[in-house]
Amino acid sequence: MPPSEGERAPDFTALLCDGETFQTANLSTVLDGGCVVVFYGFSFSAIAENWWKRYERAGWDEFEVPVVGLSREGPYAQNAFIRYLDSPFRLFSDGEGAAAETYDLLTRRSGMGETRTARRAVFVLDDEQRVVHRWLGEDWISPVPRTEIEAAVAELVG
Repeated sequence: MPPSEGERAPDFTALLCDGETFQTANLSTVLDGGCVVVFYGFSFSAIAENWWKRYERAGWDEFEVPVVGLSREGPYAQNAFIRYLDSPFRLFSDGEGAAAETYDLLTRRSGMGETRTARRAVFVLDDEQRVVHRWLGEDWISPVPRTEIEAAVAELVG
């Protein structure tokens, strides 16, 4: 079961990409008064491109806490995706799916053989890595409830 509100979210280690470089990082090292973690299937999909552009237009890059993404793409693809979007966000490369597995988010993709990716999910974490808000997507395309997430971040940073 993915972590619920009030529970401490699992830490994980993955490659963190900034568009140019990547380095091994723990989620706990990204926390800066809290964090928003966005799990998604694949970079360069129309869905991922659409939503990351929407997050930027909504001002998520101006939150007082960092917003990071996580998908199964390798670090070179993640960096290329960041550059392609000219995105201000950093993305974790979870090539083996270990981080998504710790959140119990891996799911099989219909029509893609045995490929498993993280289901869409967003976790707002406080500075102790406790979940203050979570959203679990039921499908690959439905909108993320931005106003709920934005309200959770506003409450977090007070």
